[in-house]
Amino acid sequence: MWQAFGGLLPIAVAVAISSVPITVTILILLSPNRNRAAVPFLVGWVIGVAAVIIFSLLGASALPESPLGRRDTATAVLEITIGAALIVLGVVQLRRRSRTERAGLPRWLSAVDSFGALVSFAVAVLLNFRPKGLLLGMAAGLALNAASVRAGEDAVMIAIYTLIATSTVVVPIAASLIAPRWMEPKLIASRDWLAHNGRILTSSMMFMIGVVILGTGIAEL
Repeated sequence: MWQAFGGLLPIAVAVAISSVPITVTILILLSPNRNRAAVPFLVGWVIGVAAVIIFSLLGASALPESPLGRRDTATAVLEITIGAALIVLGVVQLRRRSRTERAGLPRWLSAVDSFGALVSFAVAVLLNFRPKGLLLGMAAGLALNAASVRAGEDAVMIAIYTLIATSTVVVPIAASLIAPRWMEPKLIASRDWLAHNGRILTSSMMFMIGVVILGTGIAEL
């Protein structure tokens, strides 16, 4: 079980510090529609994160079993592919930052102020199916499958993974609903910081996680 936790922890952290869902969360909480949109967005984000790792685990479990207790070559190849893809995405995002760092937040985020409950829920779910979200979810599913946890422990690991990965959305929404006036200046400061530094933070983490996953796959060939 601890092996599974060790494999999932860095991936969950990488999901948690993704700048896009955090930024959308902050913009929703600063919008007039906060009371209508915040909780649906939270629910959609949690469902989306859990769904990606569950489907990835089911897919990893369907891979052919290897003899003599060794990990299957297909799993190692998938890890190499996912790791390489994350490295490439990290580099691409860093290059994009250098071109757009003066532009601030992406233009599509200006529509967040008008999000209702249904749109917020749908956006939260769909954000998990971006290339980065899918790659990290697939890596988490492979890591959990490789750990060979006992029956029932996989559900516990999925719950822990989801809790960590969604914490940066859950905590600010919960805190804002409890103490909105206390949270507002903190949300504004966080929004401004993410506008200038969010991309480099997530890109760097994606690059490092990609290197780790790539190295794991190469070692298991």
